[in-house]
Amino acid sequence: MAWPGSVEWRIAVRWLRSRRKARASLNTVIATGGVAVGVAALVVVLGVMNGLRNDLRERILIASPHLRILTFGAGLRLDDWERIAARVREDPAVVAVAPEVITQSVITAGRDYAEGVNILGIEADTGRMSVTSFPQAITKGDLRFAPKSGDVDGGVLLGHRLASRLSAYEGDVITLVSPEPPKRNAALGVAVPKYYRFEVTGLFDTGMFQYDNQFIVMERTTAQRFSGLGQAVTGLAVRVNDPDGATRIGKRLEERLQYPYRALDWQSQNASLFSALQLEKLAMGLVIFFIMLVAAFNIVGTLTMLVREKTKEIGILQAMGLRPEAVGRIFLLQGAMIGVVGTAIGTTIGLLVAFIVDRSGWVRINPAVYFIDHLPVHVELLDLVVVMVASVGLALVATIHPSRQAAALAPVEAIRAE
Repeated sequence: MAWPGSVEWRIAVRWLRSRRKARASLNTVIATGGVAVGVAALVVVLGVMNGLRNDLRERILIASPHLRILTFGAGLRLDDWERIAARVREDPAVVAVAPEVITQSVITAGRDYAEGVNILGIEADTGRMSVTSFPQAITKGDLRFAPKSGDVDGGVLLGHRLASRLSAYEGDVITLVSPEPPKRNAALGVAVPKYYRFEVTGLFDTGMFQYDNQFIVMERTTAQRFSGLGQAVTGLAVRVNDPDGATRIGKRLEERLQYPYRALDWQSQNASLFSALQLEKLAMGLVIFFIMLVAAFNIVGTLTMLVREKTKEIGILQAMGLRPEAVGRIFLLQGAMIGVVGTAIGTTIGLLVAFIVDRSGWVRINPAVYFIDHLPVHVELLDLVVVMVASVGLALVATIHPSRQAAALAPVEAIRAE
């Protein structure tokens, strides 16, 4: 083992420099720069993929619970939801349970334009242990859904994008078509849908394009009346202590409740999205990894040229008593220095770029496609360690051929080479 201060260490440092002692040789700079560029690119790319995954998960869970308890059947409704909620709360992994109503409707703000929207009915006061973090996404108004006008059917919260598109803000009245089957009007002889008028009592901004663009939130009891469910709900929203273990907890709840009840976790609902992100992370990582391979070949070329350049010096050192293994360690140390320095520089640059991009938010993306409006970058410690170890490891592997070539030189032949 060659420690700093040893003969091999001093020779390795000296040979990596040019004849001008204070400056590193051009080949060394190029080899170190190649490693740095590869490491920096890999750190940033993996950070981007992690950022997309983490931000999407956080924003999905703003209005979507970890688990939903639903039922099979034509009605898709929970009539005995209070008993089922009590059974669900018995599980030690369950933190909070709340009934909810999910349905769809058509909205109009009193003009010619109308469009389809999703209706979410939740508890008016979710308390300190809410099922989701939706209360923190409310920018105007609150969860009291208290209209100022007395001639409406209740208050609602609109996503800020939907409100902007409809020009419907606090105090404005919107009209929703009930999802109940239309009843036949005896006087007209045709089926007439039922209309409800609601006052906009607030806005919310989750940062998730789908929620802010299509969702309307109202009180659970109002949603029951609006959708014609009576005292029933469409499901139970469940919050657990481990979001990543929602699938496992859901299966346990299904075994406890038995048919016709079923559990739908947030991971299964978004499985295709997160699978695509994971595949893209792997693909991008492999592509950038080839940059590091190019840098490794550059190290091989640099050290091979150095062996040929220092052939006479190697022969003299061996004639003076330096063992072949020590000669090999000299070139191993040189590759390790290039790898460590390049990795350190690349890691620093990658972390700096990731920090600037993440904090500034200046890389904008289309929220209609990616659900979020800017590029997040979250560098995880495990990824960083893997990148650093792989980079230094590649640099060490690249030194095997040059170090063996140098160690195999015979002293007399090496001295005669020049």
